[in-house]
Amino acid sequence: MGSGTPGAGRRDSEDNAVHERIMLIRILLAVAGLLLLTVAADHLVLGASRLAHRLRIRPVVVGVVVIGLGTSAPELLVSGVAAARDDTSIAMGNIAGSNILNLTMVLGVAALVAKVTVKSTVIYREARLAVGAVLLFGLLAWTGLNVVAGAVLLIAAAGALWLLVRWAGEGEAAPLARDVVDHVESDNVAGVGPGGRTEPTPRQRPARWEPVRTVLGLVGVLAGAQLLVVNAAAIATDLGVPQLVIGMTLVAVGTSLPELVTTIQAQRQGESDLLVGNLFGSNLFNSLAGGAVIAFAAPTTVPGTNIALVLVMGLTAVAAWMLLRRSYSLTRPEGSVLLAAYVLTMPLLLSA
Repeated sequence: MGSGTPGAGRRDSEDNAVHERIMLIRILLAVAGLLLLTVAADHLVLGASRLAHRLRIRPVVVGVVVIGLGTSAPELLVSGVAAARDDTSIAMGNIAGSNILNLTMVLGVAALVAKVTVKSTVIYREARLAVGAVLLFGLLAWTGLNVVAGAVLLIAAAGALWLLVRWAGEGEAAPLARDVVDHVESDNVAGVGPGGRTEPTPRQRPARWEPVRTVLGLVGVLAGAQLLVVNAAAIATDLGVPQLVIGMTLVAVGTSLPELVTTIQAQRQGESDLLVGNLFGSNLFNSLAGGAVIAFAAPTTVPGTNIALVLVMGLTAVAAWMLLRRSYSLTRPEGSVLLAAYVLTMPLLLSA
């Protein structure tokens, strides 16, 4: 009997070592997925934007639709992959967490970089539409997502796109149009010039590179989404952490990195209208298109989500909109308040 105990102890020690190695590999793969998502989404957005610009699609359409949808691609694909795997808590946590993070941490960081001043009609129209989309998604997410709810969200997404394109054609968003042209004509992936300002590269790539960049970016986002979701779900299981928590933290932060990158680039170039339109547009697409993707991809009805999460998501959207609407600007102190709101609310949500 005595001789068996050391052998059992060695086996337990070896099992623990193997488990730790597997956990380390999963963490590294999840981080690799996050990095791939960020880089690939950046190229996807820039390639699609330049391609649309060279096809003479109106700049405002490029800014609101192409850039907004492009920066939401990680959320849509990650949530779709998670829902199809029946990891619906990761999918829901990703969308809700990204919506909260975009209008607290990301918008707050932008205000800390420089004062955000909005000159166009983005606050009156696009932002209001995005707030409505977040509230609709929150209501349906609270009651549970099924095929009917997915159809409602899909119809709402189509209607929102129609409105955005119609508004873009009215010629009232000249500042946003100029911001989009400046953004797509500079190589924002390439480098940063003096003073932190992003500058065009001396030798621009030929036009034929943009379709290749766009396709490779999309493939990279898909691969990154798969890496992230599979390993995030495994980490949650191994650690005994609820998948909703993983979705709201690790996954949501990872899928929001493209918004953060685009926001910092736009703010450094003084493109505040593009910045605000991108963040609210991203939340609009996250809520409507992302919610529909989850509803249709999930093998069964998605259970209703945490009411506290829904309330925080809705209040965050309304508060950010009201702050910007009050004076058409966001100062550094107000940006600090948004950052503090994110830091204070996340622990409360995670413990709920």
